[in-house]
Amino acid sequence: MPKYKYKIETSQGKVTSGVIKADTLTEASDWARSQGGQVLNISEAGGAADTIESLRNIRVEFGPGLKDIMYFTKQLAVMVRAGISLRDAIDGIASQVENQKFQSALQQIRRDVESGTPFSSALAKYPRMFGTLYINMVRASELSGTFADMMDRIAEYLAEQHETRSMIRGAMIYPAVLFTLSVTAVTFLLTWVLPKFMTVFKGKEASLPTPTKGLIWLSNFLRDDWYIPVAGIAILITGFCIFRRTPVGRTTIDRAKLKVPILSKMFRAIYISRGLQTMGELVNAGVPMLETLDITAEISGNVHYEHMWSEVRDSVQEGNKIVAPLQQGDLMPPSVVQMIGAGEESGRLGDVLRDVSEYYAKELKDTIKAVTSMLEPLMIIFMGFVIGFIAMSIILPIFKMSSIASGK
Repeated sequence: MPKYKYKIETSQGKVTSGVIKADTLTEASDWARSQGGQVLNISEAGGAADTIESLRNIRVEFGPGLKDIMYFTKQLAVMVRAGISLRDAIDGIASQVENQKFQSALQQIRRDVESGTPFSSALAKYPRMFGTLYINMVRASELSGTFADMMDRIAEYLAEQHETRSMIRGAMIYPAVLFTLSVTAVTFLLTWVLPKFMTVFKGKEASLPTPTKGLIWLSNFLRDDWYIPVAGIAILITGFCIFRRTPVGRTTIDRAKLKVPILSKMFRAIYISRGLQTMGELVNAGVPMLETLDITAEISGNVHYEHMWSEVRDSVQEGNKIVAPLQQGDLMPPSVVQMIGAGEESGRLGDVLRDVSEYYAKELKDTIKAVTSMLEPLMIIFMGFVIGFIAMSIILPIFKMSSIASGK
């Protein structure tokens, strides 16, 4: 039996809507009128119009980003320091949040806090949203009674992480644009310009230079069998994405990041800065050392640095010092290991880690600038070489024909 959607406005001005089953549209209309009030709309459910309307109402809502969490943390610190209760502060921030998923999470956190649940435990229900470092620092602040100050420190940490990500993305934009332009220009030349130009040499293909023959073959291949390279690229990208999710793939790719020329220095600076900054914040927050090392390993961002911090954790659990396993590997510079050892001996490990992480944060910025300045000319040289080769392959036959003509 067909279904019909209806919308009725009652005498009190209230609009009601729903779905009914009826044999015909007339029967559905009669039923709607019998309910009293004014029938605003009645139509068959599941039709094309209904499908289009449903598609219009689809809204993909992603979770909050790092910037959203950072702003929430800053606002919460200010409001709590101003004397506003934690429940009211969360409620006030939630009412201003635009991301529906984040707003729903904050409202649930507010209800949990209102029922007597510690704030850190309420946050722990959303580990993908806030992360273990955030939750543990909040838990440490609840024990020490420094909640507002800790939220400020978390906000500063998140701000630095956001700035680092923005710098890395910004550094990659220009080379990516150049590479895209290179591929687009070459494809245009091979599939549109070259075929028109090669009509001049029609019937003389056998006498053309080897580079020109190769270029013609590539042009014909891209025009006639374009789906083959497209499918090949799609297969390569899919295979790479699957491979990187496997343990062997992640290990291989993360090792390549530490060995690839030019970029390896930037990647090492990222992992060292992130690890030391995280560890320093947790130590200064009063989080136990074993838990600190677990979290540092988790957020390291590279499987090899993750293994390094896990080995440090196991060594500390056995009663050894932090620097012992760091000295055996090559992932941490000797000068950094020496400073960590000095901080551990003097009891100022947290301060030393903060100072070293600040130094590496500055070095990371300088490294990103240096890498960007090196990538730009390399991409320009690559683009010039490819287009120059195409131009040479087109000009060579003209020179050859001219020399033959002058010889005659």
